[in-house]
This record gives sequence, C-alpha cells and structure tokens, in this order.
Amino acid sequence: MSREVIAARHGEQLYRALRGRHTVAPLIAQDPSLSIDDAYAISLDFLSRRLADGERVVGKKIGVTSKAVQDMLGVHQPDFGFLTDAMLVEGDIDVAAHRLIQPRAEAEIAFILAEPLRGPGVTAEQVIAATAAIAPCFEIVDSRITDWKIGIVDTVADNASCGVFVLGAARADPRAHDLPALRVTVTKNGAPLSEGVGAAVQGNPAQAVAWLANTLGQYGVTLDAGDIILSGSMVPLAPAVAGDVFEMHLAGIGGCTARFL
Repeated sequence: MSREVIAARHGEQLYRALRGRHTVAPLIAQDPSLSIDDAYAISLDFLSRRLADGERVVGKKIGVTSKAVQDMLGVHQPDFGFLTDAMLVEGDIDVAAHRLIQPRAEAEIAFILAEPLRGPGVTAEQVIAATAAIAPCFEIVDSRITDWKIGIVDTVADNASCGVFVLGAARADPRAHDLPALRVTVTKNGAPLSEGVGAAVQGNPAQAVAWLANTLGQYGVTLDAGDIILSGSMVPLAPAVAGDVFEMHLAGIGGCTARFL
C-alpha cells in the first residue's frame, strides 16, 4: 500500500474523530509498520481536510519537549504539528464547541516570528534574531487517540496532539530575557498547580524552535514570517474539564488565562 493511500485512510479517520468528538484506537496498533515519515504524511492529510473546510495555517507547534511531559506520556522525543486560525481561542474555551475530547492544559512560551526560518542549520541565535516577540501561552493539548495511549507515530499523525491555544496579551522582546531562566507559575481554580523554567524545554525554548525549523525543513516546510510558534510545555500538563480556570504568569512579562466552559 502506498504512503498516499495510508495517509488518506488514517487522515480521514483522525478528521472524523475530530469533527465527531470521539477517539480511535492507536494508529500504531492498527498498523505496526507505520514510520514517522508515514505519520507526517498522515498529519498533512489530516491538515488538508481542515484547510478544505476553510481553516488557515497561522503557525506551528512543538510538543513533548520537557522530561516531565515525556515521562507522563511515555513519548521520549519531541513531536510537531500545525496551528490553524480555528485553533486560536480569544475568549473562553467552550469544550464542546471546540470539539475537545480529553483536553489537558500546558503553559508555554509562544514565539511570534518577524522573519521566516528554514532548516537545516537553523540555530537558537537565528531564532532569536527572527522573532518579533514572545508571549505567554496556554496550549490545550487533546488527543484523538483513545485514553492518550500514544507513541511518537500516533502523536505526530494526530497533529502533535493539539487541541486549541490561548495567547496572553503581553508581548516581550526575547533579547531582553534569559529564556532558559524565565520562570512560569501556574494555578488551577485559584490554587497553586505547578512552576517551571524555560530550561525545561530542551534546555532553551529558542533551541526547541530551531529543532522544529530543522525538522520541518526535512519535509520542505518553513516557519514563516508572522507564524506563532508554540515552543513546548514548561510544566507537567494537567487535565481540564468544563468549569476549570487555569492561570499562568511568565516572570517579568505577563500572564494568560484559560477558562473552560
């Protein structure tokens, strides 16, 4: 069976799961021969179906970058996916309306690019030079795979297990901050939940963005000017249900709130 046929079969399955708000069995269990290249082809097919619905790509994301998240999910290398305008939430997160199935919240640093980046060979220094601003962000990860029983193939195919994301209003110049030392604190329903630093994200969030540029460059995909890049969670991800309110604060920059309805 050709890669195109495999991608279409599983891409449609994931698309139907997203639109129908249900899960599917792990893809690697359905087809143990799937490779990461197959998974990326599935991800592109899945994306193409959403673009056909009128969605527009506004950025890219890196996931599973921190040891805490890797240990939690049992996936021990980063993944990558696409962000569309339909995934950007600017108000409260309506779980049903946004078709979330089993959401979890994670606090991140978002990079807003002024210039494009294309791998291979992109460095953390080049990422900083290409960045217009950084912002506090909640990514609400979600999996179309039953019970989050994912491996690297499953999460790459499933658009890096992304649901929606919320950007805080604050913007900062990355050159004015020590990104590995940048501290985040997170509360859930008013109670302290977690805290972390930028170094949890591959040692430096800018290095994680460089990894993304270089990895996607292998597939001919660029990080484009104006793109929002989610660099990976600084803290363990936390389950969310309707009624929950998460707040994060990036020291010296500002905060972001994710309120679930």
